[in-house]
Amino acid sequence: MSIPATMRALQQTSLNGPQDLRLITDAPVPIPGPGEVLIRVTAAGVNFVDISQTRGTFTGGPRPPYVAGVEGAGEITAVGEGVTELEPGAHVIGVSIKGGGFAEYMVLPAAAAVPVPVGWADEQALGLVVNWPTALAALKPLGGIAAGQTVLIHAAAGGTGQAAVRMAKHYGATVIAAASPGKHEVVQALGADHVIDSRGADLAAEVLRLTDGAGADLVLESVGGATLDASLAATKRVTGRVVVYGVVGGEAAISNWDLVYKHQIHVIGLNIGILIQTAPQIFGQVMGEMFGLLAAGVLGPGQPTTYELAQGPKALAELEARATVGKLALLP
Repeated sequence: MSIPATMRALQQTSLNGPQDLRLITDAPVPIPGPGEVLIRVTAAGVNFVDISQTRGTFTGGPRPPYVAGVEGAGEITAVGEGVTELEPGAHVIGVSIKGGGFAEYMVLPAAAAVPVPVGWADEQALGLVVNWPTALAALKPLGGIAAGQTVLIHAAAGGTGQAAVRMAKHYGATVIAAASPGKHEVVQALGADHVIDSRGADLAAEVLRLTDGAGADLVLESVGGATLDASLAATKRVTGRVVVYGVVGGEAAISNWDLVYKHQIHVIGLNIGILIQTAPQIFGQVMGEMFGLLAAGVLGPGQPTTYELAQGPKALAELEARATVGKLALLP
C-alpha cells in the first residue's frame, strides 16, 4: 500500500483557540512505532477536548505547533512492531490524546483501536470510543443509575448527551434533558421525559419542580461554570450523585463547607482518558456493555454533521459556541 511522504493537515499554531488552526499541505506523514498503527483518515471526530487543547487548558496537552484532532477513523495502512491483531486494510476508530486526527494520516495506539462495525461507514463510528463510553461510564459504573431513578443530562443535544439520553431511557430512568430551546425537538425525539431550557433563569428550581422537590438522583454535568452550582442544587440530598466530565462553561468552585452544609451529595470526576489508563478493567466493562447496547439496537450508526478539513476552525468555533447538534466530523 503506497503511503506518501507528506499530507494535508490542520496545524494549531498558538494557544489562542481554534481560529489559529492553519491548513498546511506539507505535514510529514507519521510513522507508526511499536504497538501503533497508521490509518488513512476518512473521518475525524470534533470534540471539546480539541478546543481545550487549542486554548492550552487541557492538562498535558500538546504544545504548538501540532497537528490537531484526537479522534480518527479510517483504513489501516501500516502497523508498527509487535502489532499482530490488526492488519492493513482493516477499518478502525481510535483516539490519540497527542492529536494528529485532523489530517490525511494518523497514528493510533493499536490496543485502543476498535474495529468499525460491519456495515457502517467510518464516519458513522465516530463517538464509539469517546462520546458513547463517556456517557455510559457516567451513567453506570460511576453514576450507578437504576430503573425508576431520575437523571438530569446537560448538553443533551450534543454527541455525548444524545447517547446518554438513549441509554438512560434503556436503563429505565426518568430523563430530564437540558438543551437550548432550538434543540428541544431533537432531544424529545430521543425519548427524554422532560426537556428544559439549559439557559433558563433557575434551572435548579425547574428540576426540583419536576421531581416534587426531591431533586435528581444523578446529574451528568458536562458544562461547568455557573451550571455546576445549579446542578449541585438540583441533586437529591445524601444519595444524589453528580458526575462531572466537562468544563466548557469555565471553572467552578466547590468547598468542603458546601458539601457539609449546603450540598450533601456525591461529586464524581470523570476523564475517559484517565479511566482507560488507570482503570482498564472498568473501561473493559464499559465497552462490553456498549457493544451489548449496539447489538440490542439501543445505539446505532451515528449521523454526524460533516465539514471539509479546511473548515475545521469553523466547526470547532461552532461547537465552542454550542451552536451545533450531535456529533461533528471533518472529512480530509
